[in-house]
Amino acid sequence: MPRPIWSGALSFGLVNIPVQMHSAVKAKERVSFRLLHEKDLSPIRYERVCEKEDKAVDWKDIVKGYEYGKGKFVVLTDEDFKSAAIESTKTIEILDFARAEEIDSRFFETPYYLLPAKGGEKAYALLREAIKRTGTVGIGKITLRTNALHLAGVKAIGDAMVLEIMRFVNELVDLDELSFPSDSAVRPQELDMAEQLITNLTEPFDPTKYVDDYRENLMKIIRAKMKGKTVEIAEPEERESTEVVDLIARLKESIEMGKKAGAKTPSRQTAGKRTRRRKSA
Repeated sequence: MPRPIWSGALSFGLVNIPVQMHSAVKAKERVSFRLLHEKDLSPIRYERVCEKEDKAVDWKDIVKGYEYGKGKFVVLTDEDFKSAAIESTKTIEILDFARAEEIDSRFFETPYYLLPAKGGEKAYALLREAIKRTGTVGIGKITLRTNALHLAGVKAIGDAMVLEIMRFVNELVDLDELSFPSDSAVRPQELDMAEQLITNLTEPFDPTKYVDDYRENLMKIIRAKMKGKTVEIAEPEERESTEVVDLIARLKESIEMGKKAGAKTPSRQTAGKRTRRRKSA
């Protein structure tokens, strides 16, 4: 088992559960590149250059500044950062519980597994099952790395408790800042057909079906070039323009396509039968 990235206690009420935190996601396998000089393929080096003097600056001569206006800065020292730091604790204190369906998914950011440390197994299982039965999320705060304070949500997923780092409310863009269409222009017939199309295309979620096609194509090209070869990547089909069309006609066409595909997929065919039964009832 990999080493935990954080160890401490999960607290709710007067109950303290010793826990260890492990990453719940793998680092994305990015295809990284170095910038090279085309002539000799030598890597490019970056320097810290003063804009005013146009000269390279040593690390010891660099300070951190907050730009409060165009070209106006307030310099912060190490002591300033220490003064602002939140006291680091080894406790995730659950402050409240909230109904899971009431929490906007935009608040959730990065998941971590919480595992019970020795002696905390029973209390861990108790809290996990209570969260499941009540359909809630525990809301608390945690400090990680350099005293950074995070909002956190504790969920129950299967046999695991998962802590998700959450965004504070000021990190979300207010919906009122944008304009969205109302439902007044949607006709009942269109809505019925859209629902039918969704039902015909609904099947159990299988995450293994979805792959990063761009990364796969890049790696094919890279592997071929390593062998001094070239590889042909099939060009994607051209998408039709997004011009305004007859919505009903497009929905009907989509449903027919869905039926043809569904004939080959048992789960979709079954979903279609369920829809017809409901209509005839």
